[in-house]
Amino acid sequence: MIFSNEKPIYLQIADFICEMILSGVFAPDSRIPSVRDYGAEIGVNPNTMMRTYEKLTDDGIIYNKRGIGYFVSPDAKETILASERKDFMENVLPQIRRRMKLLGIPPEAIFENGGG
Repeated sequence: MIFSNEKPIYLQIADFICEMILSGVFAPDSRIPSVRDYGAEIGVNPNTMMRTYEKLTDDGIIYNKRGIGYFVSPDAKETILASERKDFMENVLPQIRRRMKLLGIPPEAIFENGGG
């Protein structure tokens, strides 16, 4: 895994795990790799992985079965989709609209060029 400097590493790992859940790599109620195993696999400190898992737990995406490990929450996919859609509508789309206005690109041009 290659990390950027734009966002803390633990958040980048959390985003990657969410992508794996959305793509079906991790199914609902399936066990995900342990903090140590996953940290070793991607080359990060176990403390960083623990911070990632704590965030995902706080967000309701994974849950801990004490002594067994971490598992994907049954409604993780819906939780992630709702969060991603909200972020897109509040943060990404306004930037796109501003850029389109600046460049004089009408909204209908998106669909004319295969964007829909």
